[in-house]
Amino acid sequence: MNQPLFENIDCVHLRVPSLQEGLNFYRDTLDLKLLWQTATTCGLSMKADITEIVLSTEDNLMVDIKVDDVEKALPTFLEAGGKLEYGPFSIDIGKCAVVADPWGNHYCLLDTTKGTYDTNPDSTVSGVSQK
Repeated sequence: MNQPLFENIDCVHLRVPSLQEGLNFYRDTLDLKLLWQTATTCGLSMKADITEIVLSTEDNLMVDIKVDDVEKALPTFLEAGGKLEYGPFSIDIGKCAVVADPWGNHYCLLDTTKGTYDTNPDSTVSGVSQK
């Protein structure tokens, strides 16, 4: 393999009791910038604008690692000794698969093969920009 399989940490999902409480802490107190928001999740950027903090009222702690293409990355991951826990499945912006390394660490492989979120001025998601 000539290139690393992983591009970067795309996001870290954190569960919050309500988006407003989460925004009060992460956006209003810690100055993270609101990038996008749906009814149950929102994405906030950190200083370098590479990795997002995703607040969710439904999901538990999870790390998403970005790859070029989930379906192409999975065989390499599995041949290396990783395990597929669930997926791959479609998401608004691409594909995702829940995987585990040989020691049982779970995370998601994620791609943005469909595009990125478009947002309204208030940061609510209005659609997906096609790649």
